[in-house]
Amino acid sequence: MLISVGAALLNLRVAMLADRRTAMLRVMPGAGEPDLVARVWPGPVTSVSETAHLLAQAIPRRHTNRRPFDATAVPAEVLADLCAAAAVEGARLVVAEPAMRDAVLGVVRTAEHMRRHDRDYLSELGEWTADRVDRRDGVPPEAFGPWSALEVIPLRDFGLLQPVRRRAAVEFEAEPTIALLYTTGDEAEQWVRAGQALERTLLTATVRGLASTLMTQPLELPRLRELFTISAENQVAQVILRFGYGPPSAPSPRRPLESFLLAGEAAKAHPGRPEDRPS
Repeated sequence: MLISVGAALLNLRVAMLADRRTAMLRVMPGAGEPDLVARVWPGPVTSVSETAHLLAQAIPRRHTNRRPFDATAVPAEVLADLCAAAAVEGARLVVAEPAMRDAVLGVVRTAEHMRRHDRDYLSELGEWTADRVDRRDGVPPEAFGPWSALEVIPLRDFGLLQPVRRRAAVEFEAEPTIALLYTTGDEAEQWVRAGQALERTLLTATVRGLASTLMTQPLELPRLRELFTISAENQVAQVILRFGYGPPSAPSPRRPLESFLLAGEAAKAHPGRPEDRPS
């Protein structure tokens, strides 16, 4: 959840920069407000860099892509851009070499199989994939993507509880580009940092014409997540990603802004410090 909040924070910061305002950020600002993740307020007027402009344009275009990617290798300079994007936000993106890639995919495959027998997981999956015309969240059937023949790419099976909408089996790329996003430490603040690094990386990938998929199944299971930890450096894996060149994918719905934005009297009940209030 906090990784998702961090991703939203990055989008907000980028949007403010594209609007010529420096984004002032304070993460975990007060011990007396345990549910408050961050405060963001407009800082000085600034010029719009080309990077901020491109990242802002990428926000509405960035979608998780669960379709097969083509066999074109991602150039080293593009991968370097992704690693640099994560580093800007204080995280580390590690692109897996072939042996590591196959090992990571093996663990993801194990986690996906384990999840299929977890009642709590299946219940949550059912909630998020229920096909209702009026819903403004979740994963719609058109965003499930096809199924990887022989599970070469062990994608999350969003059609598991909807047999009539199960994905057709197709051939995916044989040598996917897999990367792991690490933070130093594993507390709430690092999760928020990971989210910001993740979103900057994904937006950078979108700018560079790449599609991306999150493959986080093993990171939801503590004993499998530990397999990715680099203990000597206190490096903890927060996200597993797949990158490549693929066809456009369907977007997932988004809740309307007014469903979660405090305004008017509700906002006054949470004023924060004077210097923290948005203008």
